[in-house]
Amino acid sequence: MSTSTENFIKEIKSELSSDNVLSTKEECYAYAQDASNSRVITNIPDAVVFVRSKEDVIEVVNKARKYGVPIICRGAGTNTVGACRVEHGGIILNFSKMNKILEINKQNMTAKVQPGVILGDLLEEIEKMGLFYPPDPSNLKVSTIGGSIAQASGGAKTFKYGSTKNYVLNLEVVTANGEIIKTGSDTVKNATGYNLTSLFVGSEGTLGIITEAVLKLIPKPEATKVIMAYFDTVEDAVSAVDMIIDEKIMPATIDFMDKNAINTVEKFYPAGLLCDKDAALVIEIDGMAESIDYQQKIIENILKRCRASAIQVSHSEEEYDRIWMARRSSMGACAKLKPNVTTDDVIVPRQNLAKLVYGIREICNKYNLTSCLVGHVGDGSVHPQIPIDYRDEDEYRRFKLAKSEIYDLAASLGGIISGEHGIGADKRQYISKVVSKTSLDYMREIKRVFDPNNILNPYKIF
Repeated sequence: MSTSTENFIKEIKSELSSDNVLSTKEECYAYAQDASNSRVITNIPDAVVFVRSKEDVIEVVNKARKYGVPIICRGAGTNTVGACRVEHGGIILNFSKMNKILEINKQNMTAKVQPGVILGDLLEEIEKMGLFYPPDPSNLKVSTIGGSIAQASGGAKTFKYGSTKNYVLNLEVVTANGEIIKTGSDTVKNATGYNLTSLFVGSEGTLGIITEAVLKLIPKPEATKVIMAYFDTVEDAVSAVDMIIDEKIMPATIDFMDKNAINTVEKFYPAGLLCDKDAALVIEIDGMAESIDYQQKIIENILKRCRASAIQVSHSEEEYDRIWMARRSSMGACAKLKPNVTTDDVIVPRQNLAKLVYGIREICNKYNLTSCLVGHVGDGSVHPQIPIDYRDEDEYRRFKLAKSEIYDLAASLGGIISGEHGIGADKRQYISKVVSKTSLDYMREIKRVFDPNNILNPYKIF
């Protein structure tokens, strides 16, 4: 640790109290990793600083700029791309103590929150008021609002309702020079100047530090139901999605599981899934109670015409929860197969989805890797979950080769390498596969404008 970093930690402990600063090796080691589960931990934070207010954040930023200490923001650490790993020294800025829901305004249909608010907790509170916040990443019970904004999270309901970026109206941000800016307004429309809010959503803490967010809410659907349909081929499953949309039915969710995922989940969380099928769709419908049976009837007819070999429908809240728990358990189930599990989020135009699924299977077979494929088929998004043993040098080498080829495949099918997880440290070497040099140069220039000293999550994304 450099003398400047030691001086920074000493001053921060004085300003924020020692209780809010962790600096021993043992304490900091717990924050050296995130859900990306990197193969080797080469660096740990010099300190972990717990902030309680925007004034605390400003104090940290000003002192970090003074001493040239990098700042890496952390919510719950559930991102899967290494976005909050410390690679070049510096401190973790922890937002678990900035976790207040400041306001839920029913008339305006907005929520004002601090970045450390747990997404699942917010959903519970707003639904009590008959409101709804659709973005629902699979880890919503632990992930934070700040983290989901930083990574531009999506979720199963993106198909109908859009992702996080569609629900952020305004952000309060502390810049790298210690100033506070508001990126938008608390109104649902804003055509006044550049859209800075969208710039910060998905910026992974590289442009500024979010200290408050105003989120758009919508009325809570009166009723929901989930349908699970099984198919003997992936093509039949994709055809069913296209036909549902052609009939002008807009499910809240159309998710996908392949055979390996179905079998792995059923062994981990027995939910009565049919393990002899090549693919399954998880379709959630919502809306006015009177419309549910109508939607269900049309969808079931389409599924049968598309050769669905079996259809399961939730008839109670318990059955609804069981199906969704099975779908959300896919990564945890894969973790039972090998000591480590990786996940990704490639996305292509939906017309190329079947090619993407079969292509990923072929690549994994080529390199003798197990793959469990799930995803948001309505969006064209696939999450290849690959369990491996990082201690096996040859298996890790094969995994890296497969990962690069999966990105090449997505690019060749008109897709991109991240639909909702972000880039972080783990995907930055691949970003040029799908983003042009000119575009990347402009992105780097934007980074220099907002963070000229490169102290905010340095070297992530690029």
